[in-house]
Amino acid sequence: MGGVEETRDGVSLTNLDQPLVDGASKRDLVDYLDAVSDRIIPQLRDRPLSVIRALRGQAPFMQKNLPKYTPEWVRRVPVWAEASQRQVSYALCDDRPTLLWFANQRAVEYHPTLARADHLDRPTHLVLDLDPPEGDSFPAAVAAALLVRQALADSGLAGAVKTSGAKGVHVFVPVAVGADAEEMAAATRALAARAERLDPALATTAFI
Repeated sequence: MGGVEETRDGVSLTNLDQPLVDGASKRDLVDYLDAVSDRIIPQLRDRPLSVIRALRGQAPFMQKNLPKYTPEWVRRVPVWAEASQRQVSYALCDDRPTLLWFANQRAVEYHPTLARADHLDRPTHLVLDLDPPEGDSFPAAVAAALLVRQALADSGLAGAVKTSGAKGVHVFVPVAVGADAEEMAAATRALAARAERLDPALATTAFI
């Protein structure tokens, strides 16, 4: 049943027993994010945040601009959106109350920018997106990730792999702050080309 209310760290949590997705409840989401807050907040801190929200009766959607009812204590940063020609107010999820507030908003995915708010033109990571062909092809993505690992090692770098979507993987590579977005894009293309040369039958840069 809905309507159950609780307060954590000053944040009111409502309707915790409402269903969320795949048999999970809103309480499950809140409890999970609270349990991992000490691990996830350092990854989100100071980075403009987009979230995917799963509201009742609606398809999940991406939210970038904070709604007008957002509490004043949620830190935010204005960022100019070239595509829509408007200023977007992004959240900065820097603390547990903000994370709990997002959980109460049924935010199920968290997508921070690759750069911090004070240096949006200086990414701290580059990302290689490995998309396998159609079909049961996750092993191909794994094999491509191993090529990328070798290409990174040959360049004196190392990365971390995470799954993306249903079948692909992302390789996140931390870099020294200083390179701008254009230089990072060039480095990403160079690494992809190096991985392709290791096994052209497996990897291609044709879609970059």
